[in-house]
Amino acid sequence: MDLAAYRSEFPVTQEWVYLNHAAVSPLPGRAVQAMKAFLDARQFGTSGLEDVESVAAETRALAARLLNASAEEIAFAGCTSDGLNFAAQALPIAPGDNVILCDMEFPANVYPWLNLERRGVEVRIVPHDRGGLTPERLAEHIDRRTRAVAVSSVQFLSGFRADLPTLSRLCHDAGAVLVVDGIQSLGAVPMDVRAAGVDILAANGAKWLLAPIGITILYVRRKWIERLHPVYAYYTAIPSVEPYLRYDWTLRSDARRFEPSSPSLDGVYGLRAALSLLLEVGIERIYPHLLDLTDRLLAGLDRLGAEILTPRERERRAGIVTCRTRDVAGDYARLKQARVVVSQREGYLRISPHFYNLPDDIERCLEMLGEPA
Repeated sequence: MDLAAYRSEFPVTQEWVYLNHAAVSPLPGRAVQAMKAFLDARQFGTSGLEDVESVAAETRALAARLLNASAEEIAFAGCTSDGLNFAAQALPIAPGDNVILCDMEFPANVYPWLNLERRGVEVRIVPHDRGGLTPERLAEHIDRRTRAVAVSSVQFLSGFRADLPTLSRLCHDAGAVLVVDGIQSLGAVPMDVRAAGVDILAANGAKWLLAPIGITILYVRRKWIERLHPVYAYYTAIPSVEPYLRYDWTLRSDARRFEPSSPSLDGVYGLRAALSLLLEVGIERIYPHLLDLTDRLLAGLDRLGAEILTPRERERRAGIVTCRTRDVAGDYARLKQARVVVSQREGYLRISPHFYNLPDDIERCLEMLGEPA
């Protein structure tokens, strides 16, 4: 990859070593320009909305390419929690049924399921295995009353990458649905929802997708679209909204039946630009580069004597490396002072580069962590 050419998309590289994509990514220049052009056009009212439908359709098609899905299986939502709440409320889960997740999930993939307890649904939060939900751990807890397994494709804290194909086989053999929080992998790790057997996936644009906050890709497998009804009744959930006074509640046959009537349109424009960038670079090139960067990071952290939470196996990690140093708070402050951006999470430092980061960025981070307090 000609990384230097793509680094020009990210003005942040001129002032910071930015290693915090698991939190919020900087926007690439083309996404900012696309959003600005839309907002400039919006100054002229409805005349600024003339190409909205075509842009939204193109964005769904780009998202489908990224996921190896069809555009009919893609809808937009506001945040990842919107998609996960949709799954929790729309799936056929009855009193006495159970849902399984592990104790390393981000709260966005916990509270929508705990909210079902008031309906008599059992929520099984099982102990993680080496940082996430492994097939072995799932097999210990799944049964014929399990209706859904909710899992992050990559865990926000440990950086553990789930074995989605094996998890989905266990789910489907038990008659359960695999629901995936994809926010920590989409844009960094190849995702083939068909091969992986994913039934529902939600991923906000604000992290590895390099897209705006407030726009989420929601994927619903074709077999589930017409089995599920919208949690909210949006007027655009029907094939044709006009004539407005017809009141014909015949739902669309695609995933747009679940999409809000007014998604974040500037977000859609920004997402289209960000997806075009990621597909132009190629996820098949981004992922190996991230593994090389994190290999370098792990080796350096080992030399510094840090405690590593992230799995060592390349197939079990993505772009996140989480570690505990002798002085986490002090090291975090020192990195920030040196204009190196990482996260402090649950008593750890979380370091998360993206494709435009260079080995020199990793070395700068390690250099500052090695500085005496």
